[in-house]
Amino acid sequence: MSLLLQRAAKLITRNTLPLKAASRCCYSKDTILGDGSEVLVERLEGNQKGITVLGLNRPAAKNAFSRGLVNTFTDILQEIKRDNGSRVVVLRSLTPGIFCAGADLKERRGMTTEETSEFVTQLRGLLISIEQLPMPVIAALDGAALGGGLEMALACDIRTAATNAKMGLVETRLAIIPGAGGTQRLPRILSPALAKELIFTARVLDGTEAKQLGLVNHVVEQNETKDAAYQQAVKLAEEILPNGPVGVRMAKLAIDKGMQVDLNTGYSIEEVCYAQVIPTKDRLEGLAAFAEKRKPVYKGE
Repeated sequence: MSLLLQRAAKLITRNTLPLKAASRCCYSKDTILGDGSEVLVERLEGNQKGITVLGLNRPAAKNAFSRGLVNTFTDILQEIKRDNGSRVVVLRSLTPGIFCAGADLKERRGMTTEETSEFVTQLRGLLISIEQLPMPVIAALDGAALGGGLEMALACDIRTAATNAKMGLVETRLAIIPGAGGTQRLPRILSPALAKELIFTARVLDGTEAKQLGLVNHVVEQNETKDAAYQQAVKLAEEILPNGPVGVRMAKLAIDKGMQVDLNTGYSIEEVCYAQVIPTKDRLEGLAAFAEKRKPVYKGE
C-alpha cells in the first residue's frame, strides 16, 4: 500500500464505527444536571422509517445550551452514532420561533473562569460529535439560530430554513468569539472573507439572505404550524432514504475527510472509502435490482 493510501486509511478509521442495531434506550434520564427531556428523540415510521428526529426541548430558555442539555445531547449522540437503523438525522426545535439561542447566559454568569472554559470545551466537543455522526444530519431552522445555535447548525451536513428565521454568529457583541467551531466551519462553508465580515459585524441574517450567501441549502416560506423548514428537511431525508446507507455514509466520510487534506490525499481517501462498499451485500443488491428492473432493497449490510 502506498504512503498516501496508508495515510488515507488512518484518516478514515479514526472516526469510523461498526454498524450496530438500534439500542432500546436513546438517552439516559439520569444525566447530571439534566432531566433527560432537553432533547427528545423520535424515530419516524412507515415510508419514513430510518429518519431519526432530534427535537430541542428547552422552551423556557429558548433551547439555550445549559450543562444539562449538553450532557443529555451527548448521551443521545453516543447511541445514535452506533445505530444502523438511523439512516438520516433531522435536528429541529420543538419550540416555535426559536431554533437555539446559543449559550445559557444566565447559567454562564454563575460560572467561574475555569468552569466557563470547561463548558465551552464540552460544547465544542458536542458539536464535533454532531459533525462526525456517520449518517447525514439535516438542521431545520424554523426560528432564531444565534451564536452557538448557528454553530450547531453549521456542524450539520445540510441546512434548511424558513424565510423568517434569524441566524448569526453574534458573539463579538459580547466581547467574545464563536468558541464551538464557528470560526472554523463558517469560512469553510462560505469563504474566509465573508466569514470574517459576518463575525466581525455580528450580523444577523434572515432565511432568504442566508440562502443567497450559501449558508443554508434551502429556504421555504413559513407555514401556519411554524415548521416549514422541518417539513423541507424531512422531504430531503426521504430523498436520501432509498439509497444504500453504507454508500451514503462512505460518501459523507470521503467528503468530510477529503476537505481537510490536499487533493492527492483526498483521492486516496476516496479510494479507501470505495473499498469499504465493494464487499457489501447492498452493492450486490443494487446490481441485481438494476438487472431485474426493480427498486433495490438496501439493508445496510
